[in-house]
Amino acid sequence: MPDGTRTAAGSTGTAPGTGGTGGAGPAGRRVVDVHYHAGPDLYRRRLTVAAAGRAYAGIDGWVVVKSHLGSTAAAAWEAREEGLPVSGAVVLNDLAGGVRTRVVEQAVYAHGPDSPARLLVHLPTHIGPAHPSPLRRAAFHPLLDLERWRGPRVLDGTGRLARPVREVLRAARDLPVVLATGHCDREETLRVADEAARLELPRLLLTHATHPMSGLTPADLTALADLPGLHVELTALMLLLGHRGPGHLAELVRAHPRIVLSSDLGQPDQPGPADWLARNREWFRSAGLTGAQIRAVTHRNPAALLAP
Repeated sequence: MPDGTRTAAGSTGTAPGTGGTGGAGPAGRRVVDVHYHAGPDLYRRRLTVAAAGRAYAGIDGWVVVKSHLGSTAAAAWEAREEGLPVSGAVVLNDLAGGVRTRVVEQAVYAHGPDSPARLLVHLPTHIGPAHPSPLRRAAFHPLLDLERWRGPRVLDGTGRLARPVREVLRAARDLPVVLATGHCDREETLRVADEAARLELPRLLLTHATHPMSGLTPADLTALADLPGLHVELTALMLLLGHRGPGHLAELVRAHPRIVLSSDLGQPDQPGPADWLARNREWFRSAGLTGAQIRAVTHRNPAALLAP
């Protein structure tokens, strides 16, 4: 733990309210993971927010922690106060208050005034019908009825973005956040990208864009390459589950200049952060990526995405 004030318990840490930032921020780290699931969440997870911060500190990484239950902003702030390399996210599911600007604003305030990384704001992920998943998942809380809380998708009955979604995009333009597409399908993602371009939204992340659930193609991503601030996510979990192979990573790097490789991990039966890095090396070798390309997808692009 970095030097700081001594707490009542006798340990050394950062004094509350002094703006601990987990070191140099994302830009000063070896790897930046913008998508890691920590508990509490809809499902059981391997690590808490603080434990995830310690794990990523151990690999000289920065981690954005995510929970489908809602916001990790306050927990991320608390972890940074302890010197851990963590920033937060909010998922606009019905259970967390839905697609409302008030939910986004509250998470921004809880994330702290001095974060070295933007808050990620995910459009809904717990929507229906559910996408089939090979993951073995157990609900975190025995009272949680997952089907009861499935919410609407982002398009209205006319095929346009629903009004609350458009309001959140407008708010995201003026707040220190990155808007992410959550579990949008292809049509929804393209509608969000169009609106982001119209509003000149500074940052947009297409979440696991080529996953079967999302359905974008490399050609789609090439067509979006000139949209400033738009980043495209490929996740390790997609590769681990066999949805795509390592060659797909090379294809995406050729298709779009701002590919971000994240983990989407945190499941109890999936690799931890250090093992993820080892898998990355195997995939990079198989894909034939250059050192510059590896640095771009693991560090330069995600750090630029999160930069204040």
